[in-house]
Amino acid sequence: MEFYEIRRAYKKFENKVPCMLYQPVLADEKSKVAVILEHSDDDYFDFVPAKELAKRGYSCFVSNVTDPKESLDQKIEELSCVVEYAKNYPGIEKVILLGHSGGATLMSAYQSIAENGPDIFRDDKKIIKLDDMGEKRPADGVMLLDANFGNGVMSLLSLDPSIVDETDGMRRNPKLDLFNPENGYDEKGCHFSAEFLNEYKKGQAERMNRLIDYARERVFQIERGKGKFVDDEPMFIPGGTQYAPCNKIINQMTDFFSHTEGKWDLIGKNGEITNQTVNSVRIMRPGILTAERCHFGALTTTVKCFLKSSAVRALDDFGYDESTLKGVDWESSYCCTTGNVAYISRPMLIMGMTGSYEYIAAEHIYKRAVKSLDKTLAFVKGASHNFVPAFESESEPGEFGDTVKNCFDFVDRWIYERYIDR
Repeated sequence: MEFYEIRRAYKKFENKVPCMLYQPVLADEKSKVAVILEHSDDDYFDFVPAKELAKRGYSCFVSNVTDPKESLDQKIEELSCVVEYAKNYPGIEKVILLGHSGGATLMSAYQSIAENGPDIFRDDKKIIKLDDMGEKRPADGVMLLDANFGNGVMSLLSLDPSIVDETDGMRRNPKLDLFNPENGYDEKGCHFSAEFLNEYKKGQAERMNRLIDYARERVFQIERGKGKFVDDEPMFIPGGTQYAPCNKIINQMTDFFSHTEGKWDLIGKNGEITNQTVNSVRIMRPGILTAERCHFGALTTTVKCFLKSSAVRALDDFGYDESTLKGVDWESSYCCTTGNVAYISRPMLIMGMTGSYEYIAAEHIYKRAVKSLDKTLAFVKGASHNFVPAFESESEPGEFGDTVKNCFDFVDRWIYERYIDR
């Protein structure tokens, strides 16, 4: 058994941004490469990637946002402090951003701004413009590990279209109620009709666009001095949270996001790599009716924060099936990883974990990363969203092997080939 001793350092930037450093005690050429890990909402101080990267010799700065409910703009400013600190840290020569899940929204937005300037997200196509912030220092590379489509799209996929009154989670249209058995819901396996699915997706798109229009109108009134407050206004969205149990219909039906369109590298049980269509191994998860729940199901935010952090325009052809997501106006928002990557030119590693429905976003992200001339896409068979094996999907114990090792051995090789072995 191998043992690793890891030095941890903790710092608060200007008594504000908390950050922890995982670093091998014995420094070598690998420890000159620093990886910054941060989520847009969650606490990642004890998360898998920091430990695995330090075990393999790299330095890893793990930062937490000071307030998950603050706007994406403020989180970008906080991340900038961490990037500056890592860039100036003794012995560090290269800095790479690591975005996992919704953290990829933050990392991709930051890198897009750092490479192109803040005006990249201040054009008239945006539902709300980025704050007028200063220049940022770009990282030397970006890794997106089981990133989802972005917080805006995950909010869209999580919206309950049956809500008929934005002030009341109890009033729902039964014809759009996911949990109505008459529509095909069954906790042992749903059987929704094509007509219901089409109306459900249409309802999600229409509701998101209505919420955007409302929030934009309130921002307009605030800017004219006619708002309810001088700076912002509260916004309450029943059935609007994007936590995994709230991702609505994609949790109920494994037909959605079940395989990639193309053939890509798939890392198998023993680390072997095959090139093939990549299938999901996830199982159906019974849903939770969250619309009636205030503290878990409702998104409590503000009109500005909603537009900056949780919203994206849906187009008339919005929809999703076994492989694709379509009908999203990527130019309307900067809280979507899949849209942001089009502005990033530095090397990119994109990986999907097949035990999770988020894995399908990796292919979309890769295809839209048109500016990066050095990009890699790979998948880990049987890995859950948090990298450990998807035990619930195994046909026999150990079917997927050590998915954490398989994933981060691949990450190790990718970093080493680009930033050390040159």
